[in-house]
Amino acid sequence: MKVIWQAPVDAVAALVLAHGAGAGMTHKHMQAIADAFGKRGIATLRFNFPFIEAGKSRVDAPDVATARIADAFAAAAERTDLPIWLGGHSFGGRMASHAVIDRELDPAGLVFCSFPLHMPGKPAVTRAAHLAAVRKPMLFLSGTRDELAEAPLLSVVVASLANAELHWLDTADHGYRVLKRARTSTEDVFDEMARVARAFVASE
Repeated sequence: MKVIWQAPVDAVAALVLAHGAGAGMTHKHMQAIADAFGKRGIATLRFNFPFIEAGKSRVDAPDVATARIADAFAAAAERTDLPIWLGGHSFGGRMASHAVIDRELDPAGLVFCSFPLHMPGKPAVTRAAHLAAVRKPMLFLSGTRDELAEAPLLSVVVASLANAELHWLDTADHGYRVLKRARTSTEDVFDEMARVARAFVASE
């Protein structure tokens, strides 16, 4: 399994960073997340799910996806003694949460970048039903314009979890595009994600 390991010399934690359904580990957003997290002292390990390696557009079944995440978690453990977190963008983050349960992984916690709570235009919370069984700290980084996570629904889900925090990325959509004129903050959205993630990791 090919991986991309980015580890700053001052790293305080590592994150196994899974990609979403639309692109692999080298996508510009995945690189932007890894770079921003690295600046904040969080090492990242990226990898591709089998469907990307095979050149397919349909995502892997959960058992295949969680098996690959377990392999990536082991690969991170071979590279560092730092606390290892699991997470990723959209589909990757959701599968990471399933891997904790289905593969009995023991990360320090989870970081969800644009958790896909439901399909666009079809609000529901069934995709979050398993999260109560994840007995780990969880950070949700979600855009206020994310069509896959309506704010009222995601807020209720996170509030129901024992050790979870939700941070809204002002005007960001599911792919982190922001409305520059309407956005109240001048901070880069990826830098914002990394800053909040570092504070959350440090608090655990």
